[in-house]
Amino acid sequence: MADPGGGAVYNGTPHNQSAADCHGGNCWKNGVVKESQQNGNSNFYRPIVESFEEAPLHVMVFTYLGYGIGTLFGYLRDFLRNSGIEKCNAAVEREEQKDFVPLYQNFENFYIRNIYMRIRDNWNRPICSAPGAVFDVMERVTDDYNWTFRFTGRIIKDVINMGSYNFLGLAAKYDESMRTVKEVIETYGLGVGSTRQEMGTLDKHKELEDLVAKFLNVEAAMVFGMGFATNSMNIPALVGKGCLILSDELNHASLVLGARLSGATIRIFKHNNVQSLEKLLRDAVIYGQPRTRRAWRKILILVEGIYSMEGSIVHLPDIVALKKKYKAYLYMDEAHSIGSVGPTGRGVVEFFGLDPRDIDVYMGTFTKSFGAAGGYIAGRKDLVDYLRTHSHSAAYGTSMSPGSRANHQSNETHHGTRWDHRRAAESTATGKKYKILQTETKQNGIHCVWQRRVSCGAPAPLHACESSGFCKASIKQKNRCGGRWISSYAPCRSAGSVLCFSSTHPGDAGHGFGSPG
Repeated sequence: MADPGGGAVYNGTPHNQSAADCHGGNCWKNGVVKESQQNGNSNFYRPIVESFEEAPLHVMVFTYLGYGIGTLFGYLRDFLRNSGIEKCNAAVEREEQKDFVPLYQNFENFYIRNIYMRIRDNWNRPICSAPGAVFDVMERVTDDYNWTFRFTGRIIKDVINMGSYNFLGLAAKYDESMRTVKEVIETYGLGVGSTRQEMGTLDKHKELEDLVAKFLNVEAAMVFGMGFATNSMNIPALVGKGCLILSDELNHASLVLGARLSGATIRIFKHNNVQSLEKLLRDAVIYGQPRTRRAWRKILILVEGIYSMEGSIVHLPDIVALKKKYKAYLYMDEAHSIGSVGPTGRGVVEFFGLDPRDIDVYMGTFTKSFGAAGGYIAGRKDLVDYLRTHSHSAAYGTSMSPGSRANHQSNETHHGTRWDHRRAAESTATGKKYKILQTETKQNGIHCVWQRRVSCGAPAPLHACESSGFCKASIKQKNRCGGRWISSYAPCRSAGSVLCFSSTHPGDAGHGFGSPG
């Protein structure tokens, strides 16, 4: 897997791996995987139950009609701005640069200045407290239809936080982890000021990497200072020209950018559709590369453990079976699943009771469940060693802050019995809250997309104006609520508001949600 050129590997046939190669001799012999293999089947794999409610036809018609009317009025307002009748507050080229090649096409900003700008006050709300179950929001008003804002000085207290990925509540507590961070900063400083390949690797980085590898039951791991760059800067080091990437249509932007930067051929399969993926794999093996018909040097499948905007969980057993059948590699982004999925929070591999060696490249971040910053790549030792010398992030990106590293380690130190018991209790509590919220939304006629075993669901006001009204009404309710709206990741027929629960939310957080007034 290491060489982007692929060498003599036929369509990316993975190397065989013995149990002796595993990290500390414990790879795939700990916890759930060991137990499932002893019994011959997984104790936790059940058929995935996803509840994706289709919006009624009249809702879809009015949604598309609303966007059509908004587009027509947008063109009308652009005409008024170009004629000087209406003041243009958008960014434009300076008069003396009119003959220059424009920095951006005028239409690229059409949606922002004509639709998003009218409802912009519902997003980018500044908060002035920790992102816990509730937080404090700074009130702001606008005098020019959301082009600029001014603060009133008033603080909206105790707004229920439904838009944060702080699933386990670790980012909002001052506990032993915070004291550990303070001690490390006093010793190592706030930043390293160098890259991993130069003088930016500390003993604390090595300790964290060993801890991550042990937590995931793999041979080795490497940590990076930014989660987005973990994908976008490492995928180009793994595949290149002559390689094929098969990507889920709803993959995160970081995966999309990394795939584009790699120079590999990219083909998209339908979201979580195993039949669509197998067709692409079969055609890739049969026909090879375009024109030359040579075999692909490497085939890499890109998926996410949990898709953050939809709340759906990857059909991992089926994809692993296809990967083995067609001798491809599997790259899985567990940014939203690590820490929050599985009996002990070890992600979708543990959730399905699979062998950790079935995944060639593990990617995850510390910014969600672990309440810190940065990301990691984990897997075979030769893979990680290759990335230490060829990763763009390792060569050009600043090392992870010692303070962030200390926070990761103090949070992940609970990977033993304490973490297992805590994770099980939090999973049960969060599941009860979701049942309450799901019941309340259905009773109040809100169409929802729910995945029972993950930490987000999506009530669906499809149009941007509906979403704006949804957010404003939530803030004004007695139980104030702040969520997130899907727009850039999904077609307008799939847009909605994402609600993310934390284990620290009160047990009755879902009561009364969506009710009038």
